Amino acid sequence: MSTAAQPIFNIEKTYVRDLSLEVPNAPHIFMEGDTPEVEIQLQTQATPVGEGLFESVVGVTVTARIGEKTVFLVEVKQAGIFRIQHVPEQDLDPILAIACPNILFPFAREVVADAVNRAGFPPVLLAPVNFEAVYQQRLAEAQAAAQSAMVQ
Repeated sequence: MSTAAQPIFNIEKTYVRDLSLEVPNAPHIFMEGDTPEVEIQLQTQATPVGEGLFESVVGVTVTARIGEKTVFLVEVKQAGIFRIQHVPEQDLDPILAIACPNILFPFAREVVADAVNRAGFPPVLLAPVNFEAVYQQRLAEAQAAAQSAMVQ
């Protein structure tokens, strides 16, 4: 019989940490007939906040422009507090970079769509994100940068 503690992964709390919506060219922007170009930026981060507790944040910035005019700008930081205990150290980073953002992103999608809709525009429906692929890409970039630094 093993005396090792079982791994724990619990969602303690989810919340909107920050929400900003700007429609800088209202009301004239509503008279524009052109379809805006939409740019989406995504960021993730995780920080310890206590013994076995981590805050994970998924940041989404959506900017819509017609030419040089900004139609709207919405920034959302969807956060969650997760209890992660008795997990091997090498497994902690993938949990924080993949599992936690996978849980938080649907909440961020809903906040973005609702904020844009309330601003008087059709909702922006964000496509699903493969956080595992994003994590693997970051690992590959970090390894390439480390190898480049060793060569120099």
